[in-house]
Amino acid sequence: MKYKLSIAALLLVALSAASAQIASHASTLNAQTQSAPANHLTTQVTGKIVARVNGVALTDRELLREMFTIFPYARQHNGFPKSEEAEIRKGALDMIIFEELVYQEADRRKMTVPSATMEKAATDLRKSFPSPEKYQEFLQTECKGSHQLLLKKIRRSILIEELLQADVKGKATVSLAQAKAYYEQNPASFEYPESFRVQTISIIPPVKGNAESSAKTRKRAEDVLLQAKATKNFDDFGLLAEKLSEDDYRVSMGEHKAADRTQLPPPVLQAVLGLQAGQVSDLIQVEQAYTVVRLIAHTAAGKKTFAEVKDSVRKNLERKKADQLRADLGKKLRKTANVELLETPGVG
Repeated sequence: MKYKLSIAALLLVALSAASAQIASHASTLNAQTQSAPANHLTTQVTGKIVARVNGVALTDRELLREMFTIFPYARQHNGFPKSEEAEIRKGALDMIIFEELVYQEADRRKMTVPSATMEKAATDLRKSFPSPEKYQEFLQTECKGSHQLLLKKIRRSILIEELLQADVKGKATVSLAQAKAYYEQNPASFEYPESFRVQTISIIPPVKGNAESSAKTRKRAEDVLLQAKATKNFDDFGLLAEKLSEDDYRVSMGEHKAADRTQLPPPVLQAVLGLQAGQVSDLIQVEQAYTVVRLIAHTAAGKKTFAEVKDSVRKNLERKKADQLRADLGKKLRKTANVELLETPGVG
């Protein structure tokens, strides 16, 4: 089945304005037209050529646009994380080279775009802007005011997506039978251990306590135990934990994430093995703390059924297959191409 793309996806590569917009491969056209941080978009974009692909120049404008695609949160963070910027830049450089190679391959195959598709893409793009003035600003910035240049960019973007549909996405489908075969061949991937979910309330003695303070702490813990035993459900126990508990789990209503028996302190494990879901333990001592445990759930070890995981298995296998096909396509196209890097990958 042909995989359909929104106009936004078709125009991502070519049409997000680096001086005024941020592109995202999963965004809508409206998201594309949001403003990016001025300090990064006006001071870094100079039109410098960063690579040539079979003689076609790629500039820092395309590079920065792709960097924002890889790290769309740069707007909120006012730039890229210093520890990740070199890697983001290298990934972006590889991507714009790959996309240019794909576009040139589409042209070599004499792929075409129907005029109706072109007109719809141009119309949808124009409608995505909040005003005609914003659209004209975009047209001037990205296309030197030329509608013909805009159409060329639209065509380029659509052809890239169409070729990737034919050579990657269209070939990456995984049948239900293939997913089931993977499930049966990798049983350990779908097994899960015995686990326990609990809530706790802990009373912690003073670091430098004497016999009297220790007795008071014990008495307080026993009072907490009586109140905990009187709770009827998760919320009752959780509210009591928020109010009285002295461990870090009080902020989550005393709830701990599911843990297998090897992760539980021995006193807690011994206590929960004697409980039914919803029951509260007696007072137990975990290191220095007096603790009350409520068992939320005890899940026996088992294996997820194929029906439970079939959708996620297919999706993961298709993603891996698409990644491999995309990588193979990139290697194939690059093998016969003349790619000239004019900056060290990962270095601005």
